[in-house]
Amino acid sequence: MTQRDYKLLEKINNPNDLKKIDKSELESVCKELRDFIIDIVSVNGGHFGASLGVIELTIALHYVFNTPDDLIVWDVGHQAYGHKIITGRRDIFHTNRKYQGISGFPNRDESKYDTFGVGHSSTSVGAALGMAVASQLDSNNKKQHIAVIGDGALTGGQAFEALNHAGIEKSNLLVILNDNCMSIDPNVGALKEYLLKISKSKTYNRIRDEIWDLLSNLSSFGDSAKSIVKKVEKGLKSVMLKQSNYFESLNFRYFGPIDGHNTIELINTLNDLKNIPGPKILHCLTTKGKGYELAEKNQTKWHAPGLFDKESGKINVGDKKINKLTKYQDVFGKTIIELAKKNKKIVGITPAMPSGSSLKYMMAEMPDRAFDVGIAEQHAVTFSAGLATQGYIPYCNIYSTFLQRGYDQLIHDVAIQKLPVIFCIDRAGLVGEDGATHQGLFDLAYLNCIPNMIISAPLNEIELRNLMYSAQMNLNNPFAIRYPRGKGVIENWQKPFEEIEIGKANIIKEGHKIAVLSLGHIGNTIIDINNTLSKVGKAIGHFNMRFLKPLDTKLLHRVFKEYQTIITLEDGCLKGGFGSSILEFASDSNYKNDIIRFGAPDNFIEHGSPEEQRKDCGYDKDSLFKKIKSLL
Repeated sequence: MTQRDYKLLEKINNPNDLKKIDKSELESVCKELRDFIIDIVSVNGGHFGASLGVIELTIALHYVFNTPDDLIVWDVGHQAYGHKIITGRRDIFHTNRKYQGISGFPNRDESKYDTFGVGHSSTSVGAALGMAVASQLDSNNKKQHIAVIGDGALTGGQAFEALNHAGIEKSNLLVILNDNCMSIDPNVGALKEYLLKISKSKTYNRIRDEIWDLLSNLSSFGDSAKSIVKKVEKGLKSVMLKQSNYFESLNFRYFGPIDGHNTIELINTLNDLKNIPGPKILHCLTTKGKGYELAEKNQTKWHAPGLFDKESGKINVGDKKINKLTKYQDVFGKTIIELAKKNKKIVGITPAMPSGSSLKYMMAEMPDRAFDVGIAEQHAVTFSAGLATQGYIPYCNIYSTFLQRGYDQLIHDVAIQKLPVIFCIDRAGLVGEDGATHQGLFDLAYLNCIPNMIISAPLNEIELRNLMYSAQMNLNNPFAIRYPRGKGVIENWQKPFEEIEIGKANIIKEGHKIAVLSLGHIGNTIIDINNTLSKVGKAIGHFNMRFLKPLDTKLLHRVFKEYQTIITLEDGCLKGGFGSSILEFASDSNYKNDIIRFGAPDNFIEHGSPEEQRKDCGYDKDSLFKKIKSLL
């Protein structure tokens, strides 16, 4: 790997060091920072394109504002790598997203420059507004509060709610709209089209520049001249864009769009905006993946590409044996097409994750029956409920961590009305390097307490297919199917569909003394352990429960009567999850067996590989094997 020279970047240990660099050298700083991110991420992995797109903006923000006293909130956090590097974490950036290393997202426990912990989108405006109002209450009117939000995050309802509130406050808030027409997949919706009209109207931008030049010339004539020019510009927007400015209708001062890759223009603009009171929007046009040609051309692929060769752009595909296996998300993506071809009422829904969920296959083959609703999980759930009222069968595919955002809608709009929405919950369980904000550990617990829910988890790819098939046969209740990030265990999984009886477990192996009740893919660990134990004649009972709700109580009664020790295993939190349900069953049935539960403890699990996280939680293969062996 070519060793690059970072003469300027090595001088920057904090934003004060950055301010000592002459403006004429900032373009070189940006290049070094961009190269540094490419060098580190190519060999260590991580999010890629988003941070490359805001290098100039990052430098400008820390050059102009007095951070950390002035507060910058980065929406989502995928875009904050440059921020981390110039705020004291350059020399440890290679530990990014690694076990016990720095987080891939801003983290308040990690640095005073990380003003707000983020991971999910659309939170920056609300958080920055809260900070701005707090400063106002403290009579600190000089403090600056900046929210950097991607245009994709603006599709989240929480961002609209915060903008609506901010417009009636007089607080010192600057919202920077990082407009690259992307979230992970391309943006969707009317707001995207509106922003494109603003950014692409050459006539509007030319005349707007002339107006602001006039404004600067008339500034000596006082507020009346400014008021006139402001009205002229507003009228121009209405005429040229055939609609009024959305942000100004919310009482924001709107500035832009400007080139988000012109550092000097950004610095000059931000310096001007510092002196303008009240809520303001700065619209910056950027390119996701800027500075790495392949990432610019294929922004979805290079959002988080894994390890790659920075010279050739070849992405490391990993172990060939593992590559013969299929990701669970692709099993979903291909299976829903098979089902939809047989049933014209089946539709697919995802909130901004068509690639991550693999609904992209259905969107390509059946574009009229697959919907990307943008970063809007609450809407995705209620939209699915509306479809269900009209006889359609919605497969609503949401990551476990993001379904948390639609919890109220899941209860009120789906479960109370017993609407047959099928929730395909991807990234359930420990997810690895994204860490605490993205772990899918809570869905079993937060779904378990909701009446009318059916909750299932497949052991492997074939069970996922068959649960998806069986769900459409049961249209009296909402149906949840949760499955993990990553690959399955079976090469040839595209078998004919077989209906699975609701609430019916299956027996993997009979044994003696010890019975393991597992739920979901994690049960494959017990299959491996049992194969080893069988060689020495010590096989244990293993029962793949498949359903958390309803439980197979008939099988459970037999297991509790025949086995002395019961072990429960789940890739989820122990509080309120599968193991808790087994304890409740045992208590209600007055069984006195020894019950040992394995799952995630009652704390947030930080970033690391899934294997490292399972070891920390005590349910990796070695920990389970040692415990079972000691019991035998």
